[in-house]
Amino acid sequence: GDRLFFEIPRRELGKDQLAVGRYVRAAAPTGAGGGFGSYGGDRFVTRTLRWERNGNRVILRSPSYSIVADTNSPVHRAVVNSTYPPIVSMFNVESFGPDSAPVIDVTRLFTTAIPELQAIQGTIDAQRSYIERVLAFPDNIGVEATQTGVPAPAGGQGGGGGGGGQGGAPRIAQSVLAHWSIVRLPEQPMMPRLADERFGFFTNRRIDYSRPEHRAQEREYMVRYRLECSDRREGNLCVPRKPITYYVDPDTPEWLKPFVRAGIEEWQSAFEAAGFKDGIVAADPPANDADWSPEDVRHTVVRWLPSTVENAQGPNVHDPRTGEILNGSVRMFHNIMNLQRSWYFTQASHLDARARKLPFPDSLMGRLVQFVVAHEVGHTIGLQHDQIGSSTYPADSVRDRSWVARMGHSPSIMDYSRFNYVAQPEDNIALGDLIPRVGPYDKYAIMVGYKPIPGAQTPDAERPTLEQWARMQDTIPWYRFSASNPFGAYGTQSEAVGDADPVRSTELGFRNIRRVIGYVGDAATQPMGDNSDVQELYNRTVGQWSTEGNHVATMVGGGSVQYKSGGQPGPVFVPMPRARQAEAVRFLNQNVFTTPTYLIRPELASRFEAGGMVTRNSNAQTRVLNTLFADQRLNSLLEQEGLARDRSQ
Repeated sequence: GDRLFFEIPRRELGKDQLAVGRYVRAAAPTGAGGGFGSYGGDRFVTRTLRWERNGNRVILRSPSYSIVADTNSPVHRAVVNSTYPPIVSMFNVESFGPDSAPVIDVTRLFTTAIPELQAIQGTIDAQRSYIERVLAFPDNIGVEATQTGVPAPAGGQGGGGGGGGQGGAPRIAQSVLAHWSIVRLPEQPMMPRLADERFGFFTNRRIDYSRPEHRAQEREYMVRYRLECSDRREGNLCVPRKPITYYVDPDTPEWLKPFVRAGIEEWQSAFEAAGFKDGIVAADPPANDADWSPEDVRHTVVRWLPSTVENAQGPNVHDPRTGEILNGSVRMFHNIMNLQRSWYFTQASHLDARARKLPFPDSLMGRLVQFVVAHEVGHTIGLQHDQIGSSTYPADSVRDRSWVARMGHSPSIMDYSRFNYVAQPEDNIALGDLIPRVGPYDKYAIMVGYKPIPGAQTPDAERPTLEQWARMQDTIPWYRFSASNPFGAYGTQSEAVGDADPVRSTELGFRNIRRVIGYVGDAATQPMGDNSDVQELYNRTVGQWSTEGNHVATMVGGGSVQYKSGGQPGPVFVPMPRARQAEAVRFLNQNVFTTPTYLIRPELASRFEAGGMVTRNSNAQTRVLNTLFADQRLNSLLEQEGLARDRSQ
């Protein structure tokens, strides 16, 4: 009837499992939303589970792996005593199956308010919640249920966000269709690979109390898929036992599906650098498999979501013991296309005539979507943003047609280095090379994270090889990694191209903005449309000007970074030479804090506002001024001045 029973074989008692909850159907607010919990495919819970039998009861616990010790170490017992797993729920044994396997009624796990597992934060109404279907597979069980509840008051227990206080919005019941995958974690855990700040991987952190360092040692492991060679080879490459497979959401607009597939398989060249043939592949969901579900944690899906949010995301689910990625989930919000068209117009329309009229042709927009898919897939296979990448190329190289064709204008698609706004028309850069692609850094990073290291049986045994790979950064600067730094100093500027020399590159960028601002009227005016596109492209072009000006401001008090191990000589952080900082200030005074009159376009602004040009442009200047006079930047200047004085003495 309406009750769900689990029969738990004795061999599964005490084993580690992982519960991953995703929405099948959610309640996105009128196409907006964008946060997790708004759309089908969004994850609402990831929790480790362990079933234990205690007499005629079964106890469901949630163990933690944040602190560990070697089982042969005396301190292991102390660690066990300090990590008593909390109880999620308890069940009476209803019956016994073969081999004394306990049978329990688990209905309430999915239809009542179990805080560790519920899909709606707040109060769950069991009378309006029920189980829809159950799917059983060799290594996981899928349960789908409708949960109905009232979100908790804002700021109250459970978060939720429905208003509800005096004068607040009424708390209205919400229903979701949720899918829980209860996954058997691998019997043989993947051997983890030690992470390093020189490599740009997301990490799984654990504190190990049995290390020889005379302290509780934090160990970080790379978050990555388990990719292993089979017995088959094609040339110098091995064929993986199980390739990383990404499914294309069938709800994706049909004309975009080829570009989504291309964005996935763009990473094949990176996995070839790690020694794998077709290490990552794109696939369509099986057409006639009623049990196939995109919410099944075994399937990684590039989801297309109906949202006005201009964004995309690439989270993953991994084994908390080792960092092994079990599932990725690329979330493409529909209006990511609007963001891409705006960026491409402001940064590349001076080179690409296709971008001088809205809407863009499908072939161009599809290529821009491919770029975003490839970037987000990069996150799901373990890579962080590599914001330092664009500053590691010689600034004049991004104008060199042959260099850009071979290397791109940034070494990493994981960099926030969008389109080549530095290139000039006379440089004759091929249009396809204006858009980022998987580059030299990405291939290096995948090699570091995925290439097998023969003979190494432990993470520590891999360290000498990893150190050799890290030392490649000494002579190949575009292999270096840095995600971010406060106020954008030390070469980690976001949205930058050619930032090895921000002054020269911004000068060239401003030259192109003079051109682009002249295209706005013709590009955005629709014979039977309103003037909203004119306003949007005008504002975005001014915003691009401000972004490029900010890159120069970060030179003041800034410098360069190369993360190093203890065996590598020299400093990690090197201040920007005083002369270059002074050059940056001169540029700002002459080109930013002096009114950029070419941005003042009354023939455009008068189409959508009675006044506002002065405010718009002064706000753009103020943004750069605030960057320049940030407290932390001024503190950095004081430190640099003091160090220079000490050296002179």
